[in-house]
Amino acid sequence: RDPELVQTVQTIIEIVGTFAFAISGIRHASAKQVDWFGGLVCGIAVAIGGGTMRDVMLGVRPFWMTSSIYMICTVLALLSIIVFAKYVRRLNNAWFVFDTLGLALFTIAGLQKTLALGHPFWVAIIMGCITGSAGGVVLNNVPLIFRKEIYAMASIAGGLLYWGLYALRIDVGLIVVICFLFICLVRFFAMRYHISLPTLREEEIKE
Repeated sequence: RDPELVQTVQTIIEIVGTFAFAISGIRHASAKQVDWFGGLVCGIAVAIGGGTMRDVMLGVRPFWMTSSIYMICTVLALLSIIVFAKYVRRLNNAWFVFDTLGLALFTIAGLQKTLALGHPFWVAIIMGCITGSAGGVVLNNVPLIFRKEIYAMASIAGGLLYWGLYALRIDVGLIVVICFLFICLVRFFAMRYHISLPTLREEEIKE
């Protein structure tokens, strides 16, 4: 595999993923009617939270400290929401789409970075899930990763697919496209047909 190609693909994915997740974080902020600065903080938290947790556990410098482009992406996301707010509000599924795009992109970024550092694939799948799912943990909400809807499981399924395609020595660019589409489709179908995991109930545990 060409290391430079992998690095380029990963950087592009992280930039686009940062923008998508920043939009999602700002959406949560707007629901609480915070000011513009509060929206920016929430956007940053969601956009870099999962990747920061991943990098700290991998023992490397957090990705957003390597370039100012990630902070710029978050500012642009906030400006986009402010400028196009009335148009975005008309798109009922816009927030879900941005959240799904961020999940898919950051899952792949986490996988690639972990593999590039020489860790085994099972670690890469966990790190991909953390990168894609953990950003919402820093907000004062019950994160999607802890809810019954298919979210973290879509990330894990995408990681397993990436593993299988990687073992077949398929071109990394094609793997990225296939896994990105797969994770998005899993999320969309789960939401469309109300597919979810069983929930733990306190009564069942007591019994």
